[in-house]
Amino acid sequence: MISPEDRFRRVYSANFEAMLAYAMRRVEQAEDASDIVAETFLVAWRRSRELPPDDEVTLWLYGVARRVLANHHRGGARRERLGERLRQRITSLIAVDPGHDVPQRLAVRAALARLPEADREVLMLTVWEGLQPREVAEVVGLSAGAVRTRLSRARARLRDLVGDDPGGAGHVLDVLTATVPEEGR
Repeated sequence: MISPEDRFRRVYSANFEAMLAYAMRRVEQAEDASDIVAETFLVAWRRSRELPPDDEVTLWLYGVARRVLANHHRGGARRERLGERLRQRITSLIAVDPGHDVPQRLAVRAALARLPEADREVLMLTVWEGLQPREVAEVVGLSAGAVRTRLSRARARLRDLVGDDPGGAGHVLDVLTATVPEEGR
């Protein structure tokens, strides 16, 4: 008697190419086809003790692949709708910010880009995301004290890059001067 695992191996090797061809003809991206085939054979593996007889197994696999493909297409449509909602939300947020293209804001962004990644991340998590140093510490995997030190140094480096002169009206200092509420150490 052949074990379910050995039978699955035989079914897999006999049907892999047919399932891949089936999926390739029904999706736009080859990566999607390989995902569909992998999911199809995952179902077959999980149900290896219940596989139909050899003369019916290929048709059974086509049925599984068809359902996997339908799920894939439904998921793609959901992802597309979600992506569209996110694009609309982002567009509305950007439109609300009249200072989006203020030269000083652009200067701050350029200066941020010149900071080391670790400094930039600590600074942005603290100021833009509103996290406390202890929360930033958890996100980046450092101690709260190390985050406070890194934050202080990052602000000093940013001030050196941007300068302290607030300039005229409309100057954006949000990253340089935003206060961080005191927290318990």
